[in-house]
Amino acid sequence: MNKYGLTAIEAIQIIEAGYCCDPKVAWDKAAEDLFGKHSSGKQKLSPRCAFLGLCEEGMVRGIAPSDYCNSVKNKDYALRAVALLKKDPALATKKNDLWQKAAGLSKVHNNQMDVVLALWEHGLIK
Repeated sequence: MNKYGLTAIEAIQIIEAGYCCDPKVAWDKAAEDLFGKHSSGKQKLSPRCAFLGLCEEGMVRGIAPSDYCNSVKNKDYALRAVALLKKDPALATKKNDLWQKAAGLSKVHNNQMDVVLALWEHGLIK
């Protein structure tokens, strides 16, 4: 699992431990812990918005649905990926195939799938 997957898991752990209840704050804290306060990795929006998009739709265990992000594309990629995983769990071992099917793009994903797969593998997707 890469750092963006770990960030998603740590964000959920922060919320579950009661340190905060806002997934945006939890993501930012986890990203700072894993990447460093001023790193470009902490600032990267695609994985953050994939995470927040799933939270927004109430698809992440322990997170109440609400308005958490403005990203339409990254949220959509994550939602499509979850739907695909529910239909074909074997895609969990084929990250690039999952991305191709979820996004319909030939370019490489921008860590959105790392977030989805980390949550999926840890049983955090409802």
